[in-house]
Amino acid sequence: MNGGSVLRAARLVATVPAPLEPGSADAPFLQHTGGRRLVVQRADTELAVLDTASGDVVRFPAPWPRSLGTVAVSPSGDIAVFAGLHAVRAVAASGATLWELRHACWADECPEMHEEFGSYADDCDEGGEHEYAGSGSAAFSCDGKLLWAHVRGPLAADGAADDAASDEFWLVLDAADGRVLARTSTGTVASGSFHTVHPDPAQMGLSVGEGEEGSPALWGRLDGGVLSVRKIDDETVLLDASPSGRHLLATDVQQDALYLHAAEDGTILRDLDADGAVPPHSQGGRVYWDFAAAFTDESTAVAGTSGSDAGYGPGRHWLIGTDDMAVRALISYPRPVSGPVRAAGEGAWYTVSEDRTAVLVWELAQES
Repeated sequence: MNGGSVLRAARLVATVPAPLEPGSADAPFLQHTGGRRLVVQRADTELAVLDTASGDVVRFPAPWPRSLGTVAVSPSGDIAVFAGLHAVRAVAASGATLWELRHACWADECPEMHEEFGSYADDCDEGGEHEYAGSGSAAFSCDGKLLWAHVRGPLAADGAADDAASDEFWLVLDAADGRVLARTSTGTVASGSFHTVHPDPAQMGLSVGEGEEGSPALWGRLDGGVLSVRKIDDETVLLDASPSGRHLLATDVQQDALYLHAAEDGTILRDLDADGAVPPHSQGGRVYWDFAAAFTDESTAVAGTSGSDAGYGPGRHWLIGTDDMAVRALISYPRPVSGPVRAAGEGAWYTVSEDRTAVLVWELAQES
């Protein structure tokens, strides 16, 4: 039987209200580490972090507007790290800066090593040199002790050293004080990036968007103070790591196929083309995978085609068997959902409501 003709029910685990108004903030996202789920939402002047277990909300003052970088939150929810155009800054809920690492500006033609955001705040408006600057990203290791950061070099601490060339670096920092424990050049020219957290704190994934130039996916491993980096592919986006950490789920930049990689060496073990595996729309149109997916266990994942479904009907999510990379079933929901699926940990995934006011956590319903 074709997996696309089989239905598998999803059960709603939780509906978590977004902590900020959608009109003035980015869409919320759910972070899961160490068995704790945090709903994170960024506005221009603050970052709100909601603990789904207690309902408590911690608010961090933001050092610069949300369009000028990305953010990472510690697994305990008590530290926010803002990766901006000129610095990576760790902030406590009190507003105090815990540490800051300054680096070269992400704006292509800007030669300055900025001391603070105020020095270029007026140049971020329409037509300004910093309006369309690239950006890096940061992520805490699963235990919260390390911070992995993708930045543009040189670092302020490099001074005028001969080897402090303009380059992009992947850093591993002590999350407590911002000390650089290891670093290596990525050889990339990023317009943006994001990390994929691994269950081993000494490993991390990095997907780098280079516009029309490609999308290299890198895998980092910290061993004895040395950061070694392996390129998985030049046109790949990492989606999730399996619960054991042995496997990685990815897609290509055209979103044609899902790929199961071995985390150990990046080898492609199996793949699944959307064309042929997913029933086409009755009105035609290319079917392709979303840039998001979630492992529910070591041999099962949920992936969507909601982007290609838009305009043809409701977005569809699919249960994928990763042992043979085959569609097992179409996910059936008890209420309408929108957008892609993302990992929520402990066998669950989440979606964001269409009006961005809530995070919906789902798991597979028990089969009767």
